[in-house]
Order: sequence, then structure tokens, then C-alpha cells
Amino acid sequence: MTIPELLRTTAHRPWEISKDDWAYYQEWNNAVFLHWEVDLQDLQQFVPPGLEIDLFEDKPWVSVVAFDMERLRPRFLPSFPPISDFHEINVRTYVKMGTKTGVTFLSIEAAKVISCKIANVLSGLPYRYSKMSRDGASIRSENVKLGERLNITCEVGESLVEKTDLDKWLTERYALFQHNGTSINQFEIHHLKWPMHQIDIGEIELDYPRFNRLIQQVPQLSHYSPGVQVVAWGKEKYDPDGKFVSRWG
Repeated sequence: MTIPELLRTTAHRPWEISKDDWAYYQEWNNAVFLHWEVDLQDLQQFVPPGLEIDLFEDKPWVSVVAFDMERLRPRFLPSFPPISDFHEINVRTYVKMGTKTGVTFLSIEAAKVISCKIANVLSGLPYRYSKMSRDGASIRSENVKLGERLNITCEVGESLVEKTDLDKWLTERYALFQHNGTSINQFEIHHLKWPMHQIDIGEIELDYPRFNRLIQQVPQLSHYSPGVQVVAWGKEKYDPDGKFVSRWG
């Protein structure tokens, strides 16, 4: 699908698409979603002031999402695979700011050092390097410094023709909020609905010591998606009270 076609396909969105020029194109491919319902008090310490934890039927959720970032590029430049293509894993939860719902990252890691450094500068997101490899939907990741590890073997199952309300709540998110210590950065994003498949998990070894009270070995729900095309807008900066400060990019 061309980018103009993507931008015109908006009926599924919870709010109108931004009228500003988009800043980045990227693809999130070969995605594995692992989801856990968590205790609100256990999660609260990881969500900074200014963001409200979003709830599904009065319960918060945390997800581990592993995918292949591909063709990442600024609006007027081509992608460069040695930098723009890399494996990524993020630990995220679901939040609200004002009238918009989205996600915030508790952890975000990529498999290329240079990609982490450039992403940190351009986006301000706290990317860090971890050693990763993938074989189809199966994933191996390790960060020796932090003692973090994810090893999962899985097979992709049948397509999900009918998604549950929870399936959609966990995956159809069109904003990212990230606290940088003094303010909250908001990123608007746009993509089509995730095409989803069932996934059969064989073996799983998951150890993120910081989040041991949130994510355990076996997820309560999991999905696979072949991926989506994504456009993203520049960073918008807000103060902790939700007041707009500035726009970049």
C-alpha cells in the first residue's frame, strides 16, 4: 500500500488523523505479542505522573512485543538497512493522557548498537542494545548487563477472523507517550488494523528482573501478526499537567 493510500484509510481510528505532515515511515513486521493482566499497585510505580493507567474491565495489562523494525526512515530520505532494519523488543503498558489513549514503554531494546544511538537522538526514546536473534516467530534475546532474557519458540496458527474486544484494546493503539524526566513526549502514529493470528507457544524462558511482579513465564494471552506499515508524526512535548509546550520534527 502506498503512503497516500495508508493515510486515507482512517475509519478504524479512535480520533482524526493529524493534519500535519508526517515525519517518519517504518514497518513493524513479524510481531509477537505476549500479554499479562497485572495488579494496579504493582504497575503504578512504573507509570510516571501525568499519565493515567488505562484499564480494560477495571484491570491493567502489560505486554511484551517483539518484532522486526524495517524500512525506518525520515520523510524525505530513503531507508538504509544497516541502520533502519533491526530486531526490537519492548515492554509496554496502556495509558491515557487527556482524551487520547496509547502506550508507554517500560523497556525498549534493539539488536543494533548504532540504531539504538540514532533512535535515542531522534526520538528521545530510551533504546538500549540487547543481543537478539530470530528464527521465524521464535526469538532469543539477552542483555547480560541487566540480567534480562527472553527465549521463546512458537508457531504461527490460524488467522483471527473475529477479534475480541480485548484483542483490539491491546493492539489498536495510535499514540505513544514517554516521560523524559521533566516532561511527557507524545508521538501520534497511524497504521491499518493489525492482521492477527493465533500463536502456539512451545518453550518460553522470560526473565526481566525489574518486572518480575508484572510478567511471568507464561502469558495469559498471545498474538502473532505479519505486520503493519506505520507513519509517525514528530514529537510533541507536554508538561506533567498535560499542557502543550512545543513540537519537534
